[in-house]
Amino acid sequence: MKKVFVFILMLLILVSVYKKSNDSVKIPDSAIRFRILANSNSPRDQKIKEDIRDKMQKELYSLLQNSKSIDDSRKIINSNMSNFDEILKDSMKDIEYSYSIDYGMHYFPSKTYKGITYDEGNYESLLVTLGSGEGDNWWCVLFPPLCLLEAEESSDVKDVEYKSFIKEIIEKYF
Repeated sequence: MKKVFVFILMLLILVSVYKKSNDSVKIPDSAIRFRILANSNSPRDQKIKEDIRDKMQKELYSLLQNSKSIDDSRKIINSNMSNFDEILKDSMKDIEYSYSIDYGMHYFPSKTYKGITYDEGNYESLLVTLGSGEGDNWWCVLFPPLCLLEAEESSDVKDVEYKSFIKEIIEKYF
């Protein structure tokens, strides 16, 4: 009887852990996002978005790498808006559509990435819109500097994927 009770207890714990891994996540209010909306989903427009992402990330990394607080990051972003505009202007000089850049509160739809659902809502962010902004977007968190770490890493580093042995057993047998 004791073994049955322990087995049921362990099963309940495993199921609750498994369910929690699929919960949604709300980005904290003390975070700043960076988002780029592509003009469309054409391969060309997606490539333009990726090129701008790489240039902007590099610039943002150099500016924010030593930022210790969200207030410092806000000041740095606000004081460099003209620099960001110059990067965009240079990147878009041969592109037939316009762009805009804005720092403030912007709506983000919910997004599931690597099994985690990020809640929709209005978030403080640096938003770049290319053309009509109707294509797939790219976003990350500037503060704390989660996406800026990607800009620092070399391209040969592989993404780390964490797996739960317990979750795999549950999925395999239940």
